[in-house]
Amino acid sequence: MYVDGGSVPVHHPAQHRAPSRLTGPLQLRPSWATTLRILRQLAGDHRSVAMILAVPSLVITLMYFMFSGAVHPPGTPSPFNNACLILLGLFPWFLMFVITSITMQRERSSGTLERILTTPLGRGQLLAAYGVAFSIAAAAQATLACVIAFWLLGFDTAGSPAWVFVIAIVNAVLGVGLGLLCSAFARTEFQAVQFIPLVMVPQLLLAGIIVPRAAMPEWLQWISNAMPASYALEALQQVGMNPELTAVAVRDILIVLAFAAVALGLAAVTLRRRTP
Repeated sequence: MYVDGGSVPVHHPAQHRAPSRLTGPLQLRPSWATTLRILRQLAGDHRSVAMILAVPSLVITLMYFMFSGAVHPPGTPSPFNNACLILLGLFPWFLMFVITSITMQRERSSGTLERILTTPLGRGQLLAAYGVAFSIAAAAQATLACVIAFWLLGFDTAGSPAWVFVIAIVNAVLGVGLGLLCSAFARTEFQAVQFIPLVMVPQLLLAGIIVPRAAMPEWLQWISNAMPASYALEALQQVGMNPELTAVAVRDILIVLAFAAVALGLAAVTLRRRTP
């Protein structure tokens, strides 16, 4: 404000208002609230709960009866052991990818994502909330599947069952990261599902499930080496064959975690408020 002979500064309170972003421990509150909301939403979707909890255990049980009469050379793992190891480790990765990508697309198309991003919750916090929520769901899935496989169906590994559980959770986090990333490029839930044959199936084919990676042409081995599923399966195989955790298994777990971190980072960069 100006008067004759000089000026008198007038400081408006609005000019010195504190930033709206939360700092310190308060940053965790909106992220945790979002995590709880996602978990409540999952709990209310009975089909998703059935997919997460019941389907892996049912498939493993079906595989048990399929291989119950299969003959295998003495001293070698039964066909059920090989199949069960793959299912326990890779099912969370595949299933979390599908559920996460569809759920995020639904959040965007319904406008829920746009409303969330108008709150103090940042993009990184939002994706962390999704990662925690779906990792909790994956932990419940892996716990039930491991209990049924190890204690009811006679599944056995040379290594500790705890490491199978850990690898399953790490793979689930990878599936969440890839699902969040791919959902940014889908306009509908149907398009989100179409990323399954594009992203997931090639990894399953080149991971060494059907044909050992060493038996593939060299150019396919190079592609396989660039895919996280190859390291996830190799870590499982190391636990299945060795009583102690090997350096190769540790390396593979760290590589899968690195892939998951990169996927979550790219998902935060490409996150859109809503589908155009």
